Amino acid sequence: MSLSVVVVGGLHADARRATVARLLAEVPDGVVLHHDLATAAAGTVVRTVRDARGVRSAGETPLIDDCACCALREDLVPELRRLEDDGATRLAIVELWDSVEPRAMTEVVAAGGLTVTQVITAVDPALLLPYLGNGDDLADVGLAAAATDRRTVADTFARQLEYAPVLAVVDSPEADDEDRELLAQLHPTARRIPVPGESDSAADASARAYASGTSPRPSALTAAALAGFDVEAAAAAQHPACALLPAEADAHGVATLVWHRDRPFHPERLYAALEDLTCAAARSRGRFWLADRPDVLLHWDAAGGALCVEPAGPWLASLPDAAWDLVPPVRRAAAALDWHPEHGDCCQHLVFTSPGLDRDGLERLLETCLLTDAEYAGGRDAWKRLPPAFDTLLEV
Repeated sequence: MSLSVVVVGGLHADARRATVARLLAEVPDGVVLHHDLATAAAGTVVRTVRDARGVRSAGETPLIDDCACCALREDLVPELRRLEDDGATRLAIVELWDSVEPRAMTEVVAAGGLTVTQVITAVDPALLLPYLGNGDDLADVGLAAAATDRRTVADTFARQLEYAPVLAVVDSPEADDEDRELLAQLHPTARRIPVPGESDSAADASARAYASGTSPRPSALTAAALAGFDVEAAAAAQHPACALLPAEADAHGVATLVWHRDRPFHPERLYAALEDLTCAAARSRGRFWLADRPDVLLHWDAAGGALCVEPAGPWLASLPDAAWDLVPPVRRAAAALDWHPEHGDCCQHLVFTSPGLDRDGLERLLETCLLTDAEYAGGRDAWKRLPPAFDTLLEV
């Protein structure tokens, strides 16, 4: 029997457990593999393998270089290989611990020669805004995966949400239309599948199915879990040069502003506006063009009132023609959509999503950060002599 692997993650632990229970209830020959990183302070990661009848096995693996996530990486593929070799398991559900991000683990599984059939992030829509607004370090809330883990709750949750093509959305009585609209605008290309909460005893239903030799009729969730997953396409969709960013939207008090311009930012004016821009929306991301670094594509990633900016390689317009053959087709296609006759794919493409978004005020602020007509006319040589306000942020 060929082993399929579905990765289920998310900081919303109750939603994640309900999703895993539902999958396990509907696939009688499925198992759940989970590494609990909460024991990392004691120097180990606890691994459990369970099916609908209970725990099959449990064990510990030591930390690697004081990193629980590193131990998970080393242990994950061998355990999945053992499940595949026993020939009795159809579906391995990798339930990630709270702050573990699905992209890294999915790529580890795929690199190990196993078949990932889906990545699912479980979401409680009522918790969406509180988590996106939480700028606490993971270490401060006991969710760090390593001693050097400097991630925050907000940016971790945003990446968990945006990487997965399938969102398991639990039935939450506290959620309202604004919450559901925020989810739809943050990840409009995702397939959103309703999942009953844990209260409907999915695990009990699975145990009864085992006892009777039957199984529940597969739901949309199980069908999606086995539908197939393209690891390379998922990675490309997260790269700032060709990310599948949200589109303009405005409904139920939630708005998304897509801001696209073909003129670079003035470094000092943009730097002075960073705090206001970062706090203007629950989530903002995209790519931007800085006048004093005209050849560098820069990544904008903000959530929880914190902003990360980093270089993401060159703009294609700055590469020699011979180098284009080395660029993935998806990157060339994305560049073609933004291509300008004078400066190629260099542009501003930022997206801001939030309840109560002040679209007009945000647009005015962004416009003041661009080069003026006179500054733009000075050309690239003059732009490069502008004060380098971003050196500290970009670790130059």
